[in-house]
Amino acid sequence: MTPIDLIHTLNLKDIPDAVKEQAKLSILDLIGIGAGGAGTRMSAIIRAHAAQEFGGTIPMLFDGRTASAQGAALAAGMTIDSLDGHDGFNMAKGHIGAPLFPAILALGYEQQISGREVLLATILGYEFGARAAMAQHATAPDYHTSGSWGAVTAAAAGAYILQLGTDQTRHALGIAEYHGPRSQMMRCIDHPTMLKDGAGWGSMAGVSAAKLAQAGFTGAPALIVEEVPEFWQDLGERWYMLEQYYKPYPVCRWAQAPIEAALDLQRTHGFTHHDVTGLEIETFHEAIRLATSAPDTTEQAQYSTSFPVAVALMHGDVTPASIADDALGDPDVMRLSQMLVMREQDHANAHFPTRRYARAKITLRDGRVLESDWMEPKWDHRTPATAGELTNKFRALAHPVLGPDRATRIETAVDGLEHIELSELTNQLLKPTDQH
Repeated sequence: MTPIDLIHTLNLKDIPDAVKEQAKLSILDLIGIGAGGAGTRMSAIIRAHAAQEFGGTIPMLFDGRTASAQGAALAAGMTIDSLDGHDGFNMAKGHIGAPLFPAILALGYEQQISGREVLLATILGYEFGARAAMAQHATAPDYHTSGSWGAVTAAAAGAYILQLGTDQTRHALGIAEYHGPRSQMMRCIDHPTMLKDGAGWGSMAGVSAAKLAQAGFTGAPALIVEEVPEFWQDLGERWYMLEQYYKPYPVCRWAQAPIEAALDLQRTHGFTHHDVTGLEIETFHEAIRLATSAPDTTEQAQYSTSFPVAVALMHGDVTPASIADDALGDPDVMRLSQMLVMREQDHANAHFPTRRYARAKITLRDGRVLESDWMEPKWDHRTPATAGELTNKFRALAHPVLGPDRATRIETAVDGLEHIELSELTNQLLKPTDQH
């Protein structure tokens, strides 16, 4: 099966049931993160921008104002990206769903497709996006954000939804690759801002590419699709949908093994944050670059290693509220965060990006020095989150901003996605949160 075949011939009946169920969980997870992210300043800015500058008739995610399909995808992608708790794929060093789902939602609403088609587009997108990401990382000299290869992924889903011909599809993928944001990930790691992982811009570029190709605009070939066949040879045989990770904490994945290492020591030895006089984390290079110890914004807090580790030792957890803009000045958290020393370690480097290792060393007031084993983030595909755990995560994010009744209607629609009209879901998603 070629990438073009995937877009044009994949059939839901040929997809294993486990893949379909995992896709639903990813959709639910993305919606929950979108609900949590809708309260951020970043989301408010981009939704207002899309409503003002991208005129159209598509209601935006958790807003209700309208924009073009491109604008709606931009706003939803950045809203999801504004709270760094969405699913991801280790070998992509990024996130497939964040640029993909907003494109499906915007174009799906516009074209009035069925829930079954949304589910198929989602699975198609995850399988396409995993391989596009690996192909780009193997062939590009710099480390680009998810929005870069995510634009091509969004265009693939758009080609399916718009029912483009095979030639038009080639052009859509090529346009998206050319116009997609080749944004440099480590720049935003070193200088965290609202740029984040480029998901919104990638989604917008993918929707635009599909529509341009539909109108006759040319742009083929997409090099990561057509010139690196070795990354596409297992289509239909290996299902990368089953190899996504999920996040228990709404911060960069690279910080999550350090969080687990610190919490493991605290749970084992029973100390409190007051007892800590020294804190050291050994991990891989990229996590060391998450170096903001005194964040002024939630974007800086989400792209930090020391701050969420400090929050975890203080509260036993890291929640959206604990890394929000108005929660960053706690002196006890700041003491721990600024105390933490990070050290690069060869063992952790050797296993990145397939595995993300960290270990902690904590010195206590009584003189004890505690050292953890090598730890990995929770909810990797090797030790996956259960459906119940991800549903509880969704509820924790959605209930405060949507209310339990509306959140339950979303759960029901996603669970039965292949049997419903899309309107049963969009009627709940494309209107303001209860906080607006």
